[in-house]
Amino acid sequence: MSKQNKTLGEFIIENQTAFKYTTGELTRLLNSIRLAAKVVNHEVNKAGLVDIIGNAGDVNIQGEDQQKLDVYANDVFIQTLIKRNIVCGIASEEEDDFVSINSQDSKNQNKYVVLIDPLDGSSNIDVNVSVGTIFSVYRRITPVGSPVTIDDFLQEGHQQVAAGYIVYGTSTMLVYTTGAGVNGFTLNPAIGTFYLSHPDMSFPLDGNIYSCNEGNYIHFPQGIKDYIKYCQMEEDDRPYTSRYIGSLVSDFHRNMIKGGIYLYPKSSKNPKGKLRLLYECNPMAFLAEQANGKASDGFTRIMDIKPTELHERVPFMCGSKHMVEKAEEFERKALK
Repeated sequence: MSKQNKTLGEFIIENQTAFKYTTGELTRLLNSIRLAAKVVNHEVNKAGLVDIIGNAGDVNIQGEDQQKLDVYANDVFIQTLIKRNIVCGIASEEEDDFVSINSQDSKNQNKYVVLIDPLDGSSNIDVNVSVGTIFSVYRRITPVGSPVTIDDFLQEGHQQVAAGYIVYGTSTMLVYTTGAGVNGFTLNPAIGTFYLSHPDMSFPLDGNIYSCNEGNYIHFPQGIKDYIKYCQMEEDDRPYTSRYIGSLVSDFHRNMIKGGIYLYPKSSKNPKGKLRLLYECNPMAFLAEQANGKASDGFTRIMDIKPTELHERVPFMCGSKHMVEKAEEFERKALK
């Protein structure tokens, strides 16, 4: 069987020996995420035909209106992971607090916690633009056999053992890493199977795309304003192309394939940043670094930031390594 004809299940099994904690538990966990992704994909693709689009009428812990599909995706991923008895705790962007799982079968013997953004970019649902799911996996640090605590979730990003995303677009893809490179799998909807379509994914060192919400330009710090002006200058291989979808998964995915930088800096409206460190920035930073890219808050490596709360926000830039380094250079220069 050629590499490209390999299914996600076959790939996970064949490569589990490359993972230093080879017990089969992580394999089962990734297979559960695969299953939940297929269920959510089915619902996303019929969103215009059933009563699943629009506002659910609730506000999440972030102070954001929950979309109906937000709630649905959150329930699907949490219930799939709980029922298959493979994790000891789950934290979701849509939940106020983490969920401790103590089933009769596991008795807290499971070793992994999952942090998840069930439906990234959900404000795009009603206009039929790509959305996604982001997930992050850590080994618990509290003793096996005891209930999980907040400390199991507040780990630095470099402690992640797996991370990935699912993008629900013109085709549905699952992209993940366990610390040995990044691989992408495309869903064949006719038979419900993910096939390896993008082996060994990697950011080009340079790119010509910058992705940010320029409507917030006036609120950005001076260093980011200067970098955006640099991107727009007619010089050398510039101006760069501006491409912004408003879904982190979609913007990241495009930039990884074509070369580019994604920017969501702090601003006068969001002085701590807007994106969540645990649910969005850390998993995407892990993927970026495994794909020869870089992720930063403008000054510090994202995966070295010590989280202090579940829903902590940070400034975020990631993408092609040379582009991120140039943006950091402008950030540092503006402070002098």
